[in-house]
Amino acid sequence: MESEEISEFLRERVKAGDFPSAVYLAAEKGEIVLEGAIGNSVVEPEMIPACSDTIYDLASMTKPLVTGLLAAKLIEKREIGLGDTVSKYFSEFDTDAKRGITVQNLLTHTSGLPAWKPFYLVQGLSDQVDDVALTNVRASSLRETIIETIAGLPPAYPRNTEIVYSDPNFLVLTLLVEKLHGRRLDEIAADEIFGPLGLQETFFNPPSNLHRIIAASEKGNKFEKQTCIDLGYDISGYGWREYQIWGEVHDGNAWAMGGVAGHAGLFSTARETFRIAQQFLPGYTQLLEAETCKLFAATLTQSMRESRSVAFQTAVVTKDSAGETLPDAAFGHLGFTGTSLWIDPLNERIYILLTNRTHARALPFQNLNSVRRRFHDLASRSLDKSSGN
Repeated sequence: MESEEISEFLRERVKAGDFPSAVYLAAEKGEIVLEGAIGNSVVEPEMIPACSDTIYDLASMTKPLVTGLLAAKLIEKREIGLGDTVSKYFSEFDTDAKRGITVQNLLTHTSGLPAWKPFYLVQGLSDQVDDVALTNVRASSLRETIIETIAGLPPAYPRNTEIVYSDPNFLVLTLLVEKLHGRRLDEIAADEIFGPLGLQETFFNPPSNLHRIIAASEKGNKFEKQTCIDLGYDISGYGWREYQIWGEVHDGNAWAMGGVAGHAGLFSTARETFRIAQQFLPGYTQLLEAETCKLFAATLTQSMRESRSVAFQTAVVTKDSAGETLPDAAFGHLGFTGTSLWIDPLNERIYILLTNRTHARALPFQNLNSVRRRFHDLASRSLDKSSGN
């Protein structure tokens, strides 16, 4: 059922230029109660209206929906432990500066690793090429060297002292999951998550025949290019994507890794994102033991400026994107492209808002936290009415 109040609010934000399209969903006790689609999923080079089945680049929502979920399965099977050191699996981390980093540190962003680094700006990966085979070779080469590169980065801050949200944390987790399974992440996810849940529109590297139902992203990757310049990186010789990014991952590191990474790269619809989100709730999960689901709501970063659980932020300390109507026990994650997921385990509610804020908009991109808070407030109120609360 569409919520006219939510839809009208999102139409206002489209008119204001926050994003060209939005698809939303709110569910309670395993049932979708509210959903709607607003605006155009593609504005350039043509107009294509958004619909409930529009596929979005979920960006960093890949972290919990794939990497965090797979890590939880490995923890459940006792194949890894939260207290395991990364050096147990990768000798490159067996140094004074990195030896103490644990799996929990990676999952909660307390490892001391820096927030971001353009790993694609390395020797041998600078020139853009059209040859697909050579591109694949370079992606494989980056995958093979990225652990050594990350292990060699100087600590950005002392481990366990603060939370610094970091893509390198989940790049290390990507390689750890792949090492334990002996396969690439997209193959693991297909066998362990997408297949068992019967998902048909969730994948890394979407097939070309679905192009027209995918929301477009940025034209070129001007944001990352400018970020590299601002941080003082030498970008000469690198083949930046100057074309309309549409149907391939927006994130530069994920793209350089062949579109498959644990920090970004997942594409999905709101409805299929909901199917994965259910796996984090004990009463609805098909992939985990109910007890394992406690990992996603439990605060593992006591006395820090925000609260982090396994792969998620929780609302107990800050509600910047959650809003005041979600309880402290709620946990969620955002995506740079303009996507978000929040889960309320107390009321068994799931809130999904997918937008493509990076499309057809000049820099800087709009911060959407106020939009997310308002969406959660409106959706919560509507769910309360429908359930008689």
